[in-house]
Amino acid sequence: MSQFKSQQEAEAAGVYVQKIRSFVKREGRLTNGQAKAIEALWPKMGLEHKNGLVDFTACFERQAPIVLEIGFGMGKSLVEMAVNEADKDFIGIEVHRPGVGTCLAEAEEKGVNNLRIFEHDAVEVLADCIADKSLDRVQLFFPDPWHKKRHHKRRIVQPEFVQRLREKLKVGGLFHMATDWENYAEHMLEVMSSAEGFSNLSESSNYVPRPDNRPLTKFEQRGHRLGHGVWDLMFERKS
Repeated sequence: MSQFKSQQEAEAAGVYVQKIRSFVKREGRLTNGQAKAIEALWPKMGLEHKNGLVDFTACFERQAPIVLEIGFGMGKSLVEMAVNEADKDFIGIEVHRPGVGTCLAEAEEKGVNNLRIFEHDAVEVLADCIADKSLDRVQLFFPDPWHKKRHHKRRIVQPEFVQRLREKLKVGGLFHMATDWENYAEHMLEVMSSAEGFSNLSESSNYVPRPDNRPLTKFEQRGHRLGHGVWDLMFERKS
């Protein structure tokens, strides 16, 4: 794209340029249960990127703090948080379709009404569907670490992304990250420590203990038994 100044300019000239993604879309096969959940529950709980800006008050039929989670996997912990924090409304974003199906089924089983889901790229959802200063908390738990050095540029926590996220958080809103890759934790800490408008809530200026509102997953419990570490980071938007 060197002859073009931007992605938009290239597209206007009819040139296709592959975008760098912060994820790999692993479709997998839908189970019958996942497929049925999507068919039955998407009209009620699904949000479409193509519909643009979300009116949260209309969407949830109330005014409440908004928590957005990027990459919820199979959705078990997200549903658990929605159950435990019924005073808040949750938006989940995931590109893995089987995970979307499982999350919808789990939410239906638990009688959750304060959860809506996007099946789309989080960067585009943030840009096109989330109003500025509308989020009270953003969660990014165990994102793809892209552990090979040549792939580090694909990690979602980058200075440009963080500033886009900052625009969507209310002043006083929280950005909560967690990873089980120490190198990625160090990368997150480096990016966030130099990010304009954010303050680290860690008393030691690095990591925080796992807060009670983040459920301990089976994967994490297994990691603890094997001696693997998990690092939580919590930053507040100050300006």
